[in-house]
Amino acid sequence: MAKSPKTASSTPLVDHELIHELTKLLDETGLTEIEIEQDGQRVRVARTAATPTAPAASRMASAAPQPVGESAKVPLDPAKHPGVVKSPMVGTAYGSPEPGAKPFVEIGAKVKAGETLLIIEAMKTMNQIPSPRAGTVIQILFEDGQPVEFGEPLVIVE
Repeated sequence: MAKSPKTASSTPLVDHELIHELTKLLDETGLTEIEIEQDGQRVRVARTAATPTAPAASRMASAAPQPVGESAKVPLDPAKHPGVVKSPMVGTAYGSPEPGAKPFVEIGAKVKAGETLLIIEAMKTMNQIPSPRAGTVIQILFEDGQPVEFGEPLVIVE
């Protein structure tokens, strides 16, 4: 009787112990993704961040503290806030028109609908990202000069 292809190979298709160790390493280091390649086999372990990345978290922490009563009306997830401005493209986000220049907006700034909040460089083109509505900038969620993904929350205008 011939062996089936699954039993003929003594190496398992998935190394559960390796995945467990990589997951443990993600927890210990705070990374969101890790990938290794060994003997022609590649294993990638990733998790989606439930909270903003460290640079964005530090920027949010720099916002003026809110009284306890007001914090109840601000959702914990910035992506679900009704005033969130999301990235319309993949690229590099910049808060000012050039290095060293005054930023387009700061936390607490009043903006008008259509006013530039930031620019995203994509394929050597600078794309102005306008405010979809008038209001006050309450959070800036991107790090100047860092890559952003499509749909990533960038700014919250309330």
